Amino acid sequence: MTQAIHQPLVAVYCGSRSGHQPHYQQMARQLGQALALAGFGLVYGGASIGLMGQVADAVLADGGPVLGVIPDFLMDHEIAHHHLTELQVVPTMHARKAIMAERASAYVAIAGGWGTLEELTEMVSWQQLGQHNKPIILLNTDGYFDGLIMQLQRAVDDGFMSVQDQVRLLVCTEVQGVLDVLVHQQQPARVLV
Repeated sequence: MTQAIHQPLVAVYCGSRSGHQPHYQQMARQLGQALALAGFGLVYGGASIGLMGQVADAVLADGGPVLGVIPDFLMDHEIAHHHLTELQVVPTMHARKAIMAERASAYVAIAGGWGTLEELTEMVSWQQLGQHNKPIILLNTDGYFDGLIMQLQRAVDDGFMSVQDQVRLLVCTEVQGVLDVLVHQQQPARVLV
């Protein structure tokens, strides 16, 4: 039996791996704790492993609700988290992403691989096309996303993106910056690499 979730949910896109450096795991736990203590819940990909599991466990440990959304074919590969407030098993990745996008009041990306990048860029492009107006935040821990930030600047410099579209992605280097956006609607200082 699942509980009703009443708090606003933040979608966190991140790795199903933990990475080689412990500071990524520490940041994931810090983000989860901060979200819960600020009154937010989490909506994420439903895994118990990697940074995904770290964020979810931290939110749960501090009393926040967690909605996991996992496609049935990933139940074993990503090792579904069975101690969440709610776990939705869906047939496809498209269904997973649609539920996460709909239920989230904001989107945060932390370190991860292809899936993280794909989900992040999809939310930015959907905002560009007028499909939502929710904050999209990149938590750039230890310069992990510096290359992406440089590529976006290149897109502007070479005329493939406007500055207005570039700054749809709010870049923070600390968890507190993410909270400032979520709680106080403060825009982070523009980070240039």
